[in-house]
Amino acid sequence: MDKFKRTLITTALPYANGPIHIGHLAGVYVPADIYARYLRLKNEDVLLIGGSDEHGVPITLKAKNEGITPQDVVDKFHGIIKKSFEDFGISFDVYSRTSAKIHHETASEFFKKLYDDGKFIEKTSEQYYDEANNQFLADRYITGTCPKCGFEKAYGDQCESCGTSLSPTELINPTSMISGNQPILKETKHWYLPLNEYEPWLKEWILEGHKEWKPNVYGQVKSWIDGGLHPRAVTRDLNWGVPVPVEGAEGKVLYVWFDAPIGYISATKELTADWEKYWKDPETRMLHFIGKDNIVFHCIIFPTMLKAEGSYNLPENVPANEFLNLENDKISTSRNWAVWLHEYLEDFPGKEDVLKYVLTANAPETKDNDFTWKDFQTRNNNELVAILGNFVNRALVLTQKYYNGEVPEIGKLTESDKNTLAEISKIKGEVEKSLDSFRIREALKNAMDLARLGNKYLADEEPWKVVKTDKKRVKTIMNISLQITANLTICLEPFLPFSMNKLRGFLNLEKLDWDKLGNTELLAAGHKTNKPTLLFEKIEDSVIEAQLKKLQDTKKANEIAEAVTNPAKENIEFDDFGKIDIRVGIVLEAEKVPKTKKLLKLIVDTGIDKRTIISGVAEFYKPEDLVGKQVSVLVNLAPKKLRGIESQGMILFAEDADGTLRLVAPEVDVKPGSEIK
Repeated sequence: MDKFKRTLITTALPYANGPIHIGHLAGVYVPADIYARYLRLKNEDVLLIGGSDEHGVPITLKAKNEGITPQDVVDKFHGIIKKSFEDFGISFDVYSRTSAKIHHETASEFFKKLYDDGKFIEKTSEQYYDEANNQFLADRYITGTCPKCGFEKAYGDQCESCGTSLSPTELINPTSMISGNQPILKETKHWYLPLNEYEPWLKEWILEGHKEWKPNVYGQVKSWIDGGLHPRAVTRDLNWGVPVPVEGAEGKVLYVWFDAPIGYISATKELTADWEKYWKDPETRMLHFIGKDNIVFHCIIFPTMLKAEGSYNLPENVPANEFLNLENDKISTSRNWAVWLHEYLEDFPGKEDVLKYVLTANAPETKDNDFTWKDFQTRNNNELVAILGNFVNRALVLTQKYYNGEVPEIGKLTESDKNTLAEISKIKGEVEKSLDSFRIREALKNAMDLARLGNKYLADEEPWKVVKTDKKRVKTIMNISLQITANLTICLEPFLPFSMNKLRGFLNLEKLDWDKLGNTELLAAGHKTNKPTLLFEKIEDSVIEAQLKKLQDTKKANEIAEAVTNPAKENIEFDDFGKIDIRVGIVLEAEKVPKTKKLLKLIVDTGIDKRTIISGVAEFYKPEDLVGKQVSVLVNLAPKKLRGIESQGMILFAEDADGTLRLVAPEVDVKPGSEIK
């Protein structure tokens, strides 16, 4: 922070078509809040900026399906999201929204500046159009088969299976997610940000100038740049969003990825008239806290927008996290497979810090991680209760018992006392080192070491025994224990703000700045403490079982819904069925296709010939598991190249409701080439 006077922290704008879940919290808002609270304790000038992202096709679709307006949708969910953040204690200095007038004005001005400066490319191109709904389709509302890996549910902008960036016209068998029909190509005019022209600058600014960024962030950005950048549309055909402020752009709005990050600017404007100090003064550093799905937007696209505009600061760091799964399954809002923040706060009143602690201790900082309710219970009971709560309770209860709540005088120090007191400053240094490097999970572990230190000190010194023979010595032991307790209120304040406020109430202590951490005279002799209650309480098995049952009920509901939404297809004639040639085959060889996650290359004896078949089942079967297995093979399917390998047929699998694939094979071995009728 030597060269900076202040810090601007932005947090990814949650999309206002649903509530907040634990994946959002773990990826973005908990680490951002911890870091902002840390800087405030150090009396640094810091702003924590947030807001709801309220434009785009998903909002219009939800409104259409529910028979309400897009504004109705965003009003509802913006209110839910904002209240959830407030109740949970995310300490935003401002929480704004992109449907606000100040945002529309700011985004329009930003676009117009780039437009007037000739920073955009204007071109007419063919884009997919849904004739049934009379609208152009956003990339995310076109699905089809990925040309790279064969995944059949790839989106028009990216394949979530192999991670390849796509354009809709590259998809095989594109389908409109709105009508289910195959879209047509239709001409439309749009404006593009020529990312390719900024490629040399991006290489120098990021790849050479920011090698200190987290490896998951740097690696993803490098992969994008190395793959070559292309012009990207900044407008789209839609009637919900920020209207494009130029002539000839009727019926067009700013693309949501373009207008959303400008929301950081408009939110700062909403907060303070002195907003330019935080965006344009070179003595301000900007940090983007985001999830991995937003890395490209915040490390390549938004910086390019800021660079093109010319007067704004660029991000100093982008400490993005990976994804959090739930009970070994991807969090999915559409499948209701999530722990929703507003529901958690209802089910666990007063336990905001427990969730914050678990999400931080298990943060997906460099790789995806998993949240389970059993781990939630274990961390609460074995760490918050048994370590932190146990130490605090013993220190305060013994003080009440021996000294009527007054802090006793400290006497002559032993080597054990001196070593224990010295350790407090060491822990402070470790916490600072971790936080300053955005290793939030490690910082929490270091901060909890202070509670572990206190527990060990009390266990080693055993004041409840010593009091029988040396009351003077016990005064010193208890004074030191109370000094550690007071230091905990500073050290754990960024991580457990509600609990530390409660602990300060026990100690009858005001909130202390970070520079007081390590001071071993925070509580003067004679200072009166208050009677404590439990800082944390055990979570019983029955409570966890109720949460697991809720998830199990969700899974069953999804299975029923899947059956309803996946009915039998239309009848076909017998002659159509007769064209299908399915034979029993046996897998002779199997290996993974390099640089893919799902593809296996199989050599199959079909009884007719030996042929190569590419199958997307690597998630469910290891190559060695398939060798020697009998399989059902559609042998008269037209060949198709996948990853440069010609696939001659298709192996049949059954798909469970959870997406698991299982072989369809004869119940007993039969001769390869036997027809399946």
